[in-house]
Amino acid sequence: MKKISIALVIILFIGCSPKVLKSSWTREIAPDQFIARFETSKGTFDVEVERQWSPKAVDRFYQQVKYHFYDNAVFYRVIPNFVAQFGSSDTTKIKAWSSFKIPDEKVILSNTKGTLTFARSTKQTRGSELYFNLEDNTRLDTLNYNEVTGFPSFGKVIKGMNVVCEIYSGYEANSVKKLKLFYADRKKYLEQFPKLDTIQKVYLIHE
Repeated sequence: MKKISIALVIILFIGCSPKVLKSSWTREIAPDQFIARFETSKGTFDVEVERQWSPKAVDRFYQQVKYHFYDNAVFYRVIPNFVAQFGSSDTTKIKAWSSFKIPDEKVILSNTKGTLTFARSTKQTRGSELYFNLEDNTRLDTLNYNEVTGFPSFGKVIKGMNVVCEIYSGYEANSVKKLKLFYADRKKYLEQFPKLDTIQKVYLIHE
């Protein structure tokens, strides 16, 4: 009886656990235009997104905002006069979403100040980390990095850019050097870098 009871508890736990990802989410198409609101430890700002700027990237961002992927994300790489990059520390969520790759696309919207862009490493690796351009970084439009040219922006801050510019940047690249700790133990990571700003939640306010 004891073994049966334990098994039932496990089944109930799994059944009640929130879904990390449903494959159907990745097939949802974003509206032609929408606004996403970021509530952060520094303040609130709004980002206007247009699908024509990078359709596949916009679809993925829309899906992730809708299903709360970026809630509790951290601005872990903030370089003054360059970018404020953020991402989740939840490796289970990251791995699940990353298994649904999105194609690389050409740059239509330039990396000007206030624009939002997916970071990437190699081919088809956009989709889990994003950055805001803190200055005009137009060289990123044509930069050839790991056999892919350019970083396509797909959104721009339309309200609260002063908040984005105030995101803490004092650690510069030092906080990036400890990213293994960020993914392994978020609490200890933030104890080492207590001034890093975080995102409470991102949500759609207009579709």
